[in-house]
Amino acid sequence: MTTVTAAEAAYVVAALLFILSLAGLSRHRTSRSGVVWGITGMAIALAATVGLASRSITATGLVLIAVATALGAGIGLWRARVVEMTGMPELIAIMHSLVGLAAAFVGWNGYLDVDPELTGSLLGIHHAEVFIGVFIGAVTFTGSVVAYLKLSARIDSRPLVLPGKHVLNVSALVAFVVLTVAFVARPGMGLLIAVTVIALALGAHLVASIGGGDMPVVVSMLNSYSGWAAAASGFLLANNLLIVTGALVGSSGAYLSYIMCRAMNRSFLSVIAGGFGTPAAADDGEQGEHREINAEETAELLRDASSVIIAPGYGMAVAQAQYPVAELARKLRERGVEVRFGIHPVAGRLPGHMNVLLAEASVPYDIVLEMDEINDDFPATSVVLVIGANDTVNPAAIDNPASPIAGMPVLHVWEAAHVVVFKRSMAVGYAGVQNPLFFRENTQMLFGDAKQRVEDIVRGLDALDAPVPEMAATSR
Repeated sequence: MTTVTAAEAAYVVAALLFILSLAGLSRHRTSRSGVVWGITGMAIALAATVGLASRSITATGLVLIAVATALGAGIGLWRARVVEMTGMPELIAIMHSLVGLAAAFVGWNGYLDVDPELTGSLLGIHHAEVFIGVFIGAVTFTGSVVAYLKLSARIDSRPLVLPGKHVLNVSALVAFVVLTVAFVARPGMGLLIAVTVIALALGAHLVASIGGGDMPVVVSMLNSYSGWAAAASGFLLANNLLIVTGALVGSSGAYLSYIMCRAMNRSFLSVIAGGFGTPAAADDGEQGEHREINAEETAELLRDASSVIIAPGYGMAVAQAQYPVAELARKLRERGVEVRFGIHPVAGRLPGHMNVLLAEASVPYDIVLEMDEINDDFPATSVVLVIGANDTVNPAAIDNPASPIAGMPVLHVWEAAHVVVFKRSMAVGYAGVQNPLFFRENTQMLFGDAKQRVEDIVRGLDALDAPVPEMAATSR
């Protein structure tokens, strides 16, 4: 077996492992094995690539590859160990930017180092691959950087609204098509520089124009872009594994974006157009009087409940309240209370964010239900605890056609007998839209840090369960 055939066989094995990884990651119970399959496949692919490259590069080149691999692995391990779950969305965004940057570099290298055996139509195809790869990579790079800045609150999460922004986007795409035709006909560095600049500007403008409420979709959308960028690099490098892997990531990211858009009642084009997250005038300010409740009163409410649904959101992740929430669920279940979790598809700022947090706290998988599985059960529920969620439980999505989130499927928490909302203040959610839920008659607000308040409730339940000490005997 030659080095080439061995590498190609390894690529097939790695591709199969990547497919198994995606299948494993689609379910909670198999997610760990999915990660292992993915790591194994990447290790095999990396070893095969280095082995294949060793035929044509010098010893110095191999040393540089080893150094780069060790450096990248070290940085990756360090960031994975220190990042908080709340920081995962921005970490993923910045990782996508690196994929896009790498694809742009591969495209430029493809222009500067053309295989002399390519002639005629094959050469034209090569130049088209170069141009398209640079464009996709550059758009992914700057778009991911802006997403990282928004998610990490380094820039305003509100959408950037430039005059004629749609005209600017369409003009950039038209310019890309025209320049591609010109580049295939007569390649030149000036054209490649021009498309790189246009793509960098387009990527930044596209994501900057998207409001904070759409950021979960943006994360999955950039994931798709990075996959197509990798596939474009695969065509340039004649690497079948990169093509297969890029197509897997690109298609799965696109489908995930579709699922997220359905969960928000939005089309993919409307997300790209931006504008979501700008509050309507009717939603400004408070919409009535809210009622407050304390932890002790909440404990009494839960003690008398027969069924409880917990609706977590990004605020639970920020407060790192998943462990006391899991403890509260355990104690309630021990008392015979039916406890379940209702997860909105875009709860948090990353698809599956809440599921991972709850799994981390050892919450049983069978009581963690998706929105469609639990929405019909709220009318028969005694108490709903909304912990750090806002936009995903907003009845304005159903009741107010003028609301920016009108039509967005939400958890119908207000249909329960009692609703307790955990919040630090009466501020609006990430989408910038006021929530009428806070002012309903069956809703009470529990203010403060979610983790501390849940711990107070657990202590309150323990105090309610404690035996009442007998009164001292009266003196004779």
